[in-house]
Amino acid sequence: MKKDNFTIKFLIILTFLLNFQTIVFSKIMHLTGCKNLNDGFIKNEYILDFEKSLMTRNYIYDGKTYKKHKITDLSIKKENTLERFMYEDKNLIFTDKIGYPQFFTQLVFEKNSPIVNIKTVINGEEAISKISICSKVEVFEKES
Repeated sequence: MKKDNFTIKFLIILTFLLNFQTIVFSKIMHLTGCKNLNDGFIKNEYILDFEKSLMTRNYIYDGKTYKKHKITDLSIKKENTLERFMYEDKNLIFTDKIGYPQFFTQLVFEKNSPIVNIKTVINGEEAISKISICSKVEVFEKES
């Protein structure tokens, strides 16, 4: 009987300790040096955190682009960070939809690809266009 109690206590303690030693791996895809096909940037990068399902875009407009957008939008900032939720569908990564049900846009990434696309939907008609090409794509395994 004492041996059975010892075995049960040992297994409970072992299970408890192993749960705290569990290592979680998550992926982060980092796209840097992204050249936009319409606007100029000093810095333009995308960070896709698959664990948090979060896309972060850090950018700094160049002077010409900043002035162009400032004319039509007084709230625009020269340096900004945007965060959007994202989800995966097969080999594609989509950000959350921005806009109304009849008209919305979302960014589209392909795993390990340097191309950033934008999906536009107007009254059920959809189109995907290339908006940026990045010079470097890095995929990191994050351990926690």
